[in-house]
Amino acid sequence: MTDFVFLFPGQGSQSKGMLDAFDAIDVVQQTLEEASDTLGYDMAALIRDDVDNRLGQTEYTQPALLTSSLAVLRLWQQKGGPAATQVAGHSLGEYSALVAAGALSFKDAIELVSFRGKAMVSAVPAGVGQMAAILGLADDVLEELCVHASDDQAKVWAANYNCPGQLVVAGHTVAVERLMLDAKAAGAKRALPLSVSAPSHTPLMQAAADAMAKRLQEITITSPRCPVWGNAKAEAEQDVEHIRAALVSQLVSPVRWTEIVEKIVAGKITRGVEMGPGKVLAGLVRRIDRNMQVGVTITPEQLDISLANILAE
Repeated sequence: MTDFVFLFPGQGSQSKGMLDAFDAIDVVQQTLEEASDTLGYDMAALIRDDVDNRLGQTEYTQPALLTSSLAVLRLWQQKGGPAATQVAGHSLGEYSALVAAGALSFKDAIELVSFRGKAMVSAVPAGVGQMAAILGLADDVLEELCVHASDDQAKVWAANYNCPGQLVVAGHTVAVERLMLDAKAAGAKRALPLSVSAPSHTPLMQAAADAMAKRLQEITITSPRCPVWGNAKAEAEQDVEHIRAALVSQLVSPVRWTEIVEKIVAGKITRGVEMGPGKVLAGLVRRIDRNMQVGVTITPEQLDISLANILAE
């Protein structure tokens, strides 16, 4: 068996019914029940029905995604799936990665991401912040446009370096709107506002970062059994205090996903499994480096295929 990496999705991969294909699987249902007991609301109903549209609200999205990813991981483990050589998660997915590496308990992680979501919402009043995806421009061009679109009252920053030609920006709403117009004028294929009110991964999240720093001091983090890639520095960490600091800094620093994938491939790992709902990360990886092949786990059948491919290497 070859070395491989688990990849855990972040906010944006959620969807109503994202665990429907796993409805009859005990270990998945047990994980949902554990999440419900920890948070005090019905996680299974939230994901399955989402009757009040809470799944799209940051404070609910984050624990729902983490629960979904780790429920699927537990099924992988139950089927005899091997542990990954390294783990990485996109933004919120960094918490799922830490659980997979044994650095965080599931209970602590789900409490942390629930707290994180609330802190992010509280950090910037509704309507003040915005995020947007810009397609078709080089990173350095877009970085310069962010500078030009910012002033003393309103600023916009690069927030997610997702893959070549796809960068998410975030900041004050008025600056993001200016940036989208400038990007289109500069030749961007698309400039799309995202349905996310919190301007994640920017200095506007400093209040949330401060709150998380205090909360993380109350949480036990142990040395992970394998390297965990941090979003803020695109470095693989195993030192506990470095991990704690990385979880704080990722709130105010851009996600360096392109760099993370490039470094993983440079380290001779060319197999991965996206552990959780959707195939967003598999698509991004394909655009970053086609030498890396990523299996998905959207259904039990796809999980079985991904597992068989890993075991066959």
